[in-house]
Parts: sequence; structure tokens; C-alpha cells
Amino acid sequence: MTGFLVWIETANGFVAGLCHILAMMVILVGVTKAFVIYLRDLFASEEARTAIQESRLEIGHSFSLALALLIGASILNTTLAPTWTDIGQLAAIIAIRTILNHFLLRDLTNHMPLAQETPAETPEEEGAALAEPEAKE
Repeated sequence: MTGFLVWIETANGFVAGLCHILAMMVILVGVTKAFVIYLRDLFASEEARTAIQESRLEIGHSFSLALALLIGASILNTTLAPTWTDIGQLAAIIAIRTILNHFLLRDLTNHMPLAQETPAETPEEEGAALAEPEAKE
């Protein structure tokens, strides 16, 4: 049984470390993509206004995914023989990261470009389309 516990602890440490590495990679890729979007849009005269907004959206999505990965790693680090102090720290870390993620996603949702919506995607038109089915001939 002791060999199994050692294997579980090793696998747990590996997966938690992998989550940390993936979170770093996601942030690096997100920042790089945001910088490329910003530079590309900055020099296009008609899209210069949206360069910063698009870059922020890209970074925001990356940060949200990275926060989820870090929450998972924190949970994994605390799963094997936690103390009450570890559980309290985990609860605080998860609460802070979840609150950050909530506000980040709310900000991303509020700042999505309106140009990406098609007229048929608006809630009023979807309701009208459902209320008035086409007549069959």
C-alpha cells in the first residue's frame, strides 16, 4: 500500500506541476497574440481604434484559462494529507482567483465587439423567429 501512496503523491505532483507549466504557456501565448493583434491593428488606419480593445480581450481570455489551471493545481497540491492551515489557504486562494476570474469574464463579456454579432443573433429577433413559425405550403 505504501508504494501505491508514493505513486499517487508522485503523479499528483506531476499533474500539479503540469498545470503550472500550462498556465505559464497560456499566459505567454495570450500576451504574444495580444501584442501581435495590437501591432497589426495599430498600423491599420481604420482599425487603430479597436487595437487596444482586441488586445485586452485576447489577454483576458488567456488570463481566465490560466487562472482555472492554477486553481486546479492549488487543489491538487492540497489533496494529499492537508492540514487545516492548508485547507484555509486553499480556500482563500480559490476565492481570490474565482473572484478575479468572475470579474475578468464579466469585463470580457461587456466589451465584446458588437460588430461580431449578426442581426439574427439579437435576443429580440430570436424571440420573434420562434414566435412566428413559417407557414408550410
